[in-house]
Amino acid sequence: MKKIFLLIVIVALLVPGGDLLAQCSLCTKTAQQLGEGPAKGLNNGILMLAFTPLALGAFLGWRWWRSQRVTEEN
Repeated sequence: MKKIFLLIVIVALLVPGGDLLAQCSLCTKTAQQLGEGPAKGLNNGILMLAFTPLALGAFLGWRWWRSQRVTEEN
């Protein structure tokens, strides 16, 4: 399990970050009208808003996995 996790982390670090900043078409048009500086701020805001639910889901998944592992050991 640790090897798979390590492999996923390594692959995630090697993937170019440009695809991670993709936006929906409405946000893209808005960012084009704003200019370079505000567009980067919009990208950062989108990533910040996406981080909380992803972190919460990861935490809940980790807690569930840990509780299942403890149950199986007993």
